[in-house]
Amino acid sequence: MLCMPLFVQAGTLAVHPLFHIERSKNANIVQYDAQVAEDGKLYKKEPVVGYWIRLNEQGQKQELSWLQRTFAFGFSTKLDKNREEAILKMKADVGEDIEIIRVGDQFRATIKIDGAPSYFEKMYIDATRDGMSLNVRYVELFGKDMQTGEDRYEKLVP
Repeated sequence: MLCMPLFVQAGTLAVHPLFHIERSKNANIVQYDAQVAEDGKLYKKEPVVGYWIRLNEQGQKQELSWLQRTFAFGFSTKLDKNREEAILKMKADVGEDIEIIRVGDQFRATIKIDGAPSYFEKMYIDATRDGMSLNVRYVELFGKDMQTGEDRYEKLVP
């Protein structure tokens, strides 16, 4: 999977893939990555980026539109003062915030999946369009249990 951010100068930041969102609409995904500065800490200006990977086409990257960032796939980030952790508040409701933490020399996304603290790997959204409205039928969360390493899964029905 592609994991370089869209709009960062090469060589200045390291990228740690966090998780992605798949949808029932098509094969395109939204990828979220941590950006790590040369000092090994989360990049203060933009610790996490999100962008399209257009798998339905040639796998190219594309910036999220203003509408997508504002209502669907966007997020706000609260970075801790040491730049070792961050909290993501997703625009789409996934039940709770996503925490970005350091695990060894990598940054990982974490969230509770089916009640267990888990490394968050992907979200699947099953939705249909009804005119201008989007009807979300369900959201699935996938990851690995932080204690046992076992697969974790949860289905959320609005």
